[in-house]
Amino acid sequence: MTSLPQNRTAKKLGLVIDLDVCVGCHACVISCKEWNTGGYGSALSDQHPYGEDVSGTFLNRIHSFEVVPEGGQIIGEAGDARVVHFPKSCLHCEDAPCVTVCPTGASYKRAEDGIVLVDEEKCIGCGLCAWACAYGAREMDLAAGVMKKCTLCVDRIYNETLKQVDRVPSCVRTCPVNARHYGDLGDPNSDVSIMVAERGGFDLMPEQGTRPTNKYLPPRPRTSLSDSAPMIPLAENTEGASGFFAWLDKTLDRI
Repeated sequence: MTSLPQNRTAKKLGLVIDLDVCVGCHACVISCKEWNTGGYGSALSDQHPYGEDVSGTFLNRIHSFEVVPEGGQIIGEAGDARVVHFPKSCLHCEDAPCVTVCPTGASYKRAEDGIVLVDEEKCIGCGLCAWACAYGAREMDLAAGVMKKCTLCVDRIYNETLKQVDRVPSCVRTCPVNARHYGDLGDPNSDVSIMVAERGGFDLMPEQGTRPTNKYLPPRPRTSLSDSAPMIPLAENTEGASGFFAWLDKTLDRI
């Protein structure tokens, strides 16, 4: 089995995802797929893309949930209905069970920045890492016969040939609503760490004891539209109307 690195640096690169503003557009999903297939990353295959039985490999997926308001048993029973879009990929856990279960050393965690990767030359496609991952973040590429997962775009963030603005994960660069943020979560003074502290960022399934690096920012409480929107009284009649509205009133009277 594979061991986790003992002499790690304090650096922990990861993502912070704001569930309050994610609109579920899937731009991050498509950007990730394109970058890893058409860019520097390992291609992500699709099987029968135009047939009835379609399947493929994605490193980032979005799940959408209807949320039952507090105090209600069904959607809309107490308060307004709400949908939360939940992006999910590898969380680059501190105590990554996908690494320690790997029999060949293909799955490993980098000591210098905490990123969890797969060495495809060593991967035998046994699937033990996918079984050990509590988050379902690994997928078998049926064409390559190896396990694949989010690399945090390691081929982008360290690529000095790219402009600085592009040296972030593809999903972060693409997000149209700024719901995804990238940085060093090991640095308490980094933008992402401050964001987590101020917004009450949380770990996904902390009871698993994996200590994920990636964090989620919770949705903010919603204000009911009826409480926030100004009430505009409706006119009881059109007496005294002039101009366009007077013409419209006369026209409607003829109908």
